[in-house]
Amino acid sequence: MMDPTTDNAPRVADPGDARGSLEALRTEIAKAVVGQDPAVTGLVVALLCRGHVLLEGVPGVAKTLLVRTLAAALAVDTKRVQFTPDLMPSDVTGSLVYDARTAEFSFQPGPVFTNLLLADEINRTPPKTQSALLEAMEERQVTVDGTPRRLPDPFLVAATQNPVEYEGTYPLPEAQLDRFLLKLHVPLPSREDEVDVLKRHAEGFNPHDLRAAGVRPVATPAHLEAARAAVGRTSVSADITGYVVDICRATRDSPSLALGVSPRGATALLSTARAWAWLTGRDYVIPDDVKALALPTLRHRVQLRPEAEMEGITADSVINAVLAHVPVPR
Repeated sequence: MMDPTTDNAPRVADPGDARGSLEALRTEIAKAVVGQDPAVTGLVVALLCRGHVLLEGVPGVAKTLLVRTLAAALAVDTKRVQFTPDLMPSDVTGSLVYDARTAEFSFQPGPVFTNLLLADEINRTPPKTQSALLEAMEERQVTVDGTPRRLPDPFLVAATQNPVEYEGTYPLPEAQLDRFLLKLHVPLPSREDEVDVLKRHAEGFNPHDLRAAGVRPVATPAHLEAARAAVGRTSVSADITGYVVDICRATRDSPSLALGVSPRGATALLSTARAWAWLTGRDYVIPDDVKALALPTLRHRVQLRPEAEMEGITADSVINAVLAHVPVPR
């Protein structure tokens, strides 16, 4: 965890300038991560909404580096867990350990006790261990031996999965997928961005030394808390609420979907639209805010029919079709 009060770190902005501080995260993260602005924005939106993120992308597109750099720029703690077939729930949450000297059991916290948890390749571990995260993600606590233990705030799970290699993986249960606020695609970089990546490495960039790359804390949990309060004051008209509901209900009537968006998904879309509206400088939500966050908020909350999958239809294409047909409020 980087300390923003150290002599060689710049003074962070006043907590009152929450929007400016969070916007500065993009510039700071760009010192280490090239060309992933949508993923950066999605992570900030998730932090504002107290949600979690599923990052989907092939290996080598800087998913781990992205989370580490965000933690460094936000001056919070981060831990990484590599999910494997033999990982046990206690390896994530922690467990009671017997101390022979005191003849007592003491709780040893697991890696889930952090601010930003990177759950790497979450679909490589059995459902029993996957479900160990459910209580942490939903209740923001871990219960061991009947005793609940609160997790720190902020707390965000950024889980990754490989969209191409499914051998030896366990599909995430629908209940767990629904706990992720956003599903973000982390694509391969463009040619220009990839040239920039190689140029940086040729000049000595070390992804394991973010300080040497110039990454410094530009925001703190205090800025984040002030931002969350501001997002909570962002107004939503009755027309916008109805628009969100109409979009979600339209997915339930789509012939391509076996499962549409639930009311929880509608609530999530409203929350992310409010956060995006505030980030873009407004204290009210417009239809474009809803459209901007519809894909990352809803794509993992729908289930395609097998025949639709065989025809090459995707969740994104179905949601885009819904957005095109649902009347936009004036």
